Amino acid sequence: MSDQRLQTIEGKVQDGERLTPEDGLYLDEQADLLTLGRLANLVRRRRHGNLAYYNTNIHLNPTNVCVYRCRFCAFRADLKAEKAYVFTDDMIRQRVHEAKASGATEIHVVGGLHHQRSFDWYVNVVRVIHETWPELHIKAWTGVEINWFAHLTKKPYTWILEQLKEAGLGSLPGGGAEIFDEGVRAQICEHKADSEAWIEIHRTAHELGLRSNATMLYGHVEAAQHRIDHLVRLRQLQDDTGGFQTFIPLAFHPENTGMAHIPKPTGHMDLRMIALSRLMLDNFDHIKAYWIMLGESIAQVALGFGADDVDGTVVHELIYHDAGAETPEGLTVAQLHRMIREAGCEPVERDTLYRQVIREGANWKIGEPLSKLVNA
Repeated sequence: MSDQRLQTIEGKVQDGERLTPEDGLYLDEQADLLTLGRLANLVRRRRHGNLAYYNTNIHLNPTNVCVYRCRFCAFRADLKAEKAYVFTDDMIRQRVHEAKASGATEIHVVGGLHHQRSFDWYVNVVRVIHETWPELHIKAWTGVEINWFAHLTKKPYTWILEQLKEAGLGSLPGGGAEIFDEGVRAQICEHKADSEAWIEIHRTAHELGLRSNATMLYGHVEAAQHRIDHLVRLRQLQDDTGGFQTFIPLAFHPENTGMAHIPKPTGHMDLRMIALSRLMLDNFDHIKAYWIMLGESIAQVALGFGADDVDGTVVHELIYHDAGAETPEGLTVAQLHRMIREAGCEPVERDTLYRQVIREGANWKIGEPLSKLVNA
């Protein structure tokens, strides 16, 4: 029976048919890794050929002071903790100048929910970046942060996002989704934005013309049915709005967290989640192998298991490194090219909105959408 079920699923994949939640659960619990990888790579090659994407980006975490105490987080700090910090406007400008000097096309901004900072402070972070260098794309504030801003201001999500967009916001990152199942959320992040809020925020962003990413945190207390439920809910929202750009499966890093007793996910599980995501999210253009979290070697292998994107240079990432990530705090473009080419793919630099970046000496310009490269 299991062989027949797998053959049915494989036929669906080959014919481009949508997999059911039951298909996904079977693949998660029963399929061997190489079968998952082979099927996911079929989908990946159909969409992207041998192209693999990266961007030149820099991270900014303006504060680590946070009102929440999520058990899985090693980044947050109490207000008076020794490691607590808050960026000034001058420090933000310095990071932007660094981004410009490095040729970055994107700045990725997320941080703590500082209970002594108003919504205007968070808007100002975006405004300072935009005024310092208007050409730099600002990808900022997760659904959890947007939910906190609504709590602070007592304003609807539409108003919050409009204020940020006016200040220079270009798109939203996908963090804060964790696992949508509320029973799991009660165990790992019980006080922060629930799944319905996260979904509503991204739906609202898409309606306002803001693209966003999506994530899933795996390898902690969740089970297969929770992962599949999460993917199916994302797929439904993408059916409704078409506003998601890429999906990033995020492995739980237990070190220095309140869940340090849980073993870190294995490379085997990492590759399974990449492949499963590619197979279930048939309406997502991109699946990202986030090398900061996976490590360079697994991210490289993931390009043969459904992933088409490895993120980017990622300078100044703190959240995963505070949780024990041993990867470098940044890679050069040459290192990314080598990683991609060794996996048998051709590297293509993209901007945040998945358009080709064309370098001309120290300058760059935005070219065609990547879909045109694949079909050329």
